[in-house]
Amino acid sequence: MGEEATSRTLGSDSVILKTELPGFYFDPEKKRYFRLLPGHNNCNPLTKESIRQKEMESKRLRLLQEEDRQKKIARMGFNASSMLRKSQLGFLNVTNYCHLAHELRLSCMERKKVQIRSMDPSALASDRFNLILADTNSDRLFTVNDVKVGGSKYGIINLQSLKTPTLKVFMHENLYFTNRKVNSVCWASLNHLDSHILLCLMGLAETPGCATLLPASLFVNSHPAGIDRPGMLCSFRIPGAWSCAWSLNIQANNCFSTGLSRRVLLTNVVTGHRQSFGTNSDVLAQQFALMAPLLFNGCRSGEIFAIDLRCGNHGKGWKAARLFHDSAVTSVRILQDEQYLMASDMAGKWARTATQESGASTMPAC
Repeated sequence: MGEEATSRTLGSDSVILKTELPGFYFDPEKKRYFRLLPGHNNCNPLTKESIRQKEMESKRLRLLQEEDRQKKIARMGFNASSMLRKSQLGFLNVTNYCHLAHELRLSCMERKKVQIRSMDPSALASDRFNLILADTNSDRLFTVNDVKVGGSKYGIINLQSLKTPTLKVFMHENLYFTNRKVNSVCWASLNHLDSHILLCLMGLAETPGCATLLPASLFVNSHPAGIDRPGMLCSFRIPGAWSCAWSLNIQANNCFSTGLSRRVLLTNVVTGHRQSFGTNSDVLAQQFALMAPLLFNGCRSGEIFAIDLRCGNHGKGWKAARLFHDSAVTSVRILQDEQYLMASDMAGKWARTATQESGASTMPAC
């Protein structure tokens, strides 16, 4: 190849550094270069992305093995009775008591493998889950599988049959298949609670990106009993959507929101009416409040802001609150009482703040 490999020794480990060649990659196991193959629709191309995914998967399996070896050891004398006794005597305040209760619960938890059954058992053995999302009552899981031939397929796992000691569930699949990347997913309540799944798909070649409402009834036996009529399948041309959220608030009935590059798009499914709100950064995370007419958004810049659904998109009165985080916000979650907002970022940190904050303030990272 005309490139010299430089090596150095750190203790007993030998580290080999290889120069990256355009169109080639170096396999550290076989210690040689391989040519990257151009792909087409009928083969699985050898690309840097597929190589990186393989390395990440092997790293994930290695970390799982290391985690299995580590046994969770609770503190000496740390049990529920002693903790409750200290709380009754006043040695623990409410915050410390809740923290220790969660720690005790986690130390007693055991991870168990769930067996997934499907009409196509070979598919489960070869494909991996790229995305898993639970519905409102945590009775079903919507899954996105990356298939080896390229693209993604969808399924719904029914958790109502999950009982000990068997721990077996069944995956309901359909023939719906896409070769486009799924950017974001949320459950949508159009006909009834969680009747549809809202997907944001990236554009591919000359096909623009879109937001698609996929009925859960398309998946055999995955919808609630007594509801047999097929749902509505529709698609909205919304290119470049990073995130999506469905509204259960009466102020935005039958509406969903999509986070785009430097703007938020609010769409009514029934009327087709749209409202656009300009932002200063890409919107990567969204969630509607249920009791208050607010839509919370997290941006790549670290800004978190709320849109007042009672105001139009004219002027600046629609921005109800502004918060700032240290890194790009990838997820926002409103807690059950809607008094606090939890956000996570690309740095792996999370923060919690009050939803009633006004003006501009900084969120403390945890």
